[in-house]
Amino acid sequence: MANNKFIDFGLMIVIVLITLIMFPAYAADNNHYQGRSNYFAPFAKHAPKVDGVANESVWQLAKWQPLDQRWLGPEYSKEDFQGRYKIVWTPSKLYLLAEIVDDILIDSHRDPLKQYWDDDCLEIFLDEDFSGGEHQFNHNAFAYHFSLDNQAIDIGTDKQAQSYTHHVESRWQQQGEKLIWELSIDIYTDEYKDGATDNQPIVLTAGKVMGLMVAYCDNDGSDLRENFIGSESAPGGEPDRGWKDAGLFGKLILSQ
Repeated sequence: MANNKFIDFGLMIVIVLITLIMFPAYAADNNHYQGRSNYFAPFAKHAPKVDGVANESVWQLAKWQPLDQRWLGPEYSKEDFQGRYKIVWTPSKLYLLAEIVDDILIDSHRDPLKQYWDDDCLEIFLDEDFSGGEHQFNHNAFAYHFSLDNQAIDIGTDKQAQSYTHHVESRWQQQGEKLIWELSIDIYTDEYKDGATDNQPIVLTAGKVMGLMVAYCDNDGSDLRENFIGSESAPGGEPDRGWKDAGLFGKLILSQ
């Protein structure tokens, strides 16, 4: 009997180890991977102007967060790519400022709904209630791809690419070797209905917790992107799966 208990205990350990190998990083809530970042976004008494200049004093209150997790592609130089972002908020919108170094800008796919991820683009992943989980063909979360012509594209519930440019305002300017990219984003719940005329963005309040991840698709002249670099690590599975797995998102906390 003692030997049987020892065998059962050993088998249990093996099962646990296999589980950790196959599903290496889920946290205690079973919806998010371990090692997610926490980002505290300060409140903006006056909304910054979305113009790619970023000269408002409120931006000085926000902390930079790096884009330094290489999800896809080879090693790259600092001249090829560098990226970071910061966020502030008002009751009606999130505001994001990105600072990007990209030595070659590519927007070769002129149809905004075709291979938009293979052009240079900034990608913002948002989960309104930090619920995590799957969001491939639903609005449990949004994965906005911001093109160089300031459109915002994601997959709709019909499994087709759709424009969500009406959710956002996007502008960027070249300043020296850097792109200064400013965005404002309306926030919708998972009850958002594609094609409906009565969707309403929510009102944001201090203390609200959301899911957030930021990334950049870098193309240096080919038909496909060479690199995909994000703000969160992507343990296990496909490293670029944030477009369908909100468990990878970090935690965005709206502070005063």
